[in-house]
Amino acid sequence: MKQNFHLTVKDILSRKNFEHARIIAGNKGVNRPVKWVHVVEVTTIKNLLNGNELILSTGVAWKKEETFLSLFKQLIDCGAAGLCIEIRTNITTIPDSIIELAEKHSFPIIVFEQEVPFVCITQDIHASLINQQYEMISNLERYGQSLNKKLLHIENYKDILRYLHEELNVTVLFQLKDHSLEVVPGVTGKNKKLLSELKEEKSKQIASSKVVLFGQEYAEVFMYHPDYSFGEYELLLLDRTSTALAQYLLRELYVSEKKRAENSKWLSSWLQGKQTAETISTYLSKINSASSINGGVVCICSHEILTESENLDLTYFILVSRNIFEQQGFVVLTENQKDRLTYILLNIRRTSDWKERLTAAFERIKESELLKSKTSPAIFFSAGTFQNDLMRIHQSYETAEQTFSLYKKLNKEETYYFYEDLHLYRFISLLDSQVDMQETAENFFSSLIQYDQQTSGHLFETLEVYLNCHGSKKETAKKLFIVRQTLYHRLKKIEELLGEDFMSPEKRVTIEFLLFAYKYLQNPNDVKEYQTRKA
Repeated sequence: MKQNFHLTVKDILSRKNFEHARIIAGNKGVNRPVKWVHVVEVTTIKNLLNGNELILSTGVAWKKEETFLSLFKQLIDCGAAGLCIEIRTNITTIPDSIIELAEKHSFPIIVFEQEVPFVCITQDIHASLINQQYEMISNLERYGQSLNKKLLHIENYKDILRYLHEELNVTVLFQLKDHSLEVVPGVTGKNKKLLSELKEEKSKQIASSKVVLFGQEYAEVFMYHPDYSFGEYELLLLDRTSTALAQYLLRELYVSEKKRAENSKWLSSWLQGKQTAETISTYLSKINSASSINGGVVCICSHEILTESENLDLTYFILVSRNIFEQQGFVVLTENQKDRLTYILLNIRRTSDWKERLTAAFERIKESELLKSKTSPAIFFSAGTFQNDLMRIHQSYETAEQTFSLYKKLNKEETYYFYEDLHLYRFISLLDSQVDMQETAENFFSSLIQYDQQTSGHLFETLEVYLNCHGSKKETAKKLFIVRQTLYHRLKKIEELLGEDFMSPEKRVTIEFLLFAYKYLQNPNDVKEYQTRKA
């Protein structure tokens, strides 16, 4: 290690004020770090220490062995660095029970055989500790500034790893998620395997820091030294290194995403069904093992709501969403079109749960820090049909387009829709292209609407809730917040206007379908909005 900024018990024993001191027990603990010096002349200390304090005492309160033993156990439990005690003033000898306990816990006991002013010891050691802290902060600042400068021109993240290696003279290990372990400086296969095993065992000679991107662990960096346990300074350097790695990797991902956007003509041709099986296989083999791809699906995200926001960079949004989709088992290809962003999601896991995984990804994107800002726009994804044959990916794109079109008439508070979940909406849209479904629905319910306009009878609302409750009068009254007698009166009036058989199987299906079509084609929040507009 080049500079560890540690003051140990061993270091303190070499200082001038300890010329006439000697260690009588706990020799194995001389490498304990000392963070402060504390004078103790009381019998209860456990609530006064934070750990790594060197304790000074004349022993005036510890003349009884049981009292001394009680205090000594407290010092061990609190993680003190060691005990320095003045002999022949109040205590002439250290009890054997204390010596035995000190050896057992490698807890240094140092005795002064000549009187030394404790104020001189505390001033000397505290000054040294403060100077070390100042030097440590200066070194950290220098390291951080130098690292930031390197980020401007380095071409490989290994340059960052080498810089940490040179700074501390330690072995640096780095592992991107789902990649093999890299070691700086390079080692033989045998030693690399040994380091990998030590990493998994979380040895005391290994310290690690995670490299986090988009709120997820992207990689992990380690440092190793066979003869040293790392302290605060080394861990702070490691933390700054992992931050620099995160910045570099994010920059590389950003540049890579920009290049993908510039080379999207091929993807556009594939979405239009103009590529052959051979060209698709060749293209995919360059980005992923084609044999591991197990079908795919196309999703569309509104481009306008992304570009309208000054606080949301489109490329950064793609990076975040790409990372989330990849975590759910998809290889992600993006096509940035004029008014929308299109994702080709190639499945590399089993097909049985693709929809659940894609739903989880949509939810994660919605809850990401990127979109939590109140000034960021809402986003919407429309998912097409899943295709096992990648030659038919254009069909998934077509159905994603249809889903996106239907979305404009649906509840826009939703974050995503799947084509396969919109059976009834698709059927209504198909019929509406052949017949004026809006006029048909309005004519069918005209008597109810007119009655509601004239009397505020709430028949239309009552009919909808009654059908949703599967004809349960008790549940309907509860949801409408009315008494049962009022409900009976309304249902009687509905029978007069629609017919006594309105709950018969055939007629009920018709009414429910027309209700669905009416609300979908009108797209009101409730019937009152429609009534106001008609009036």
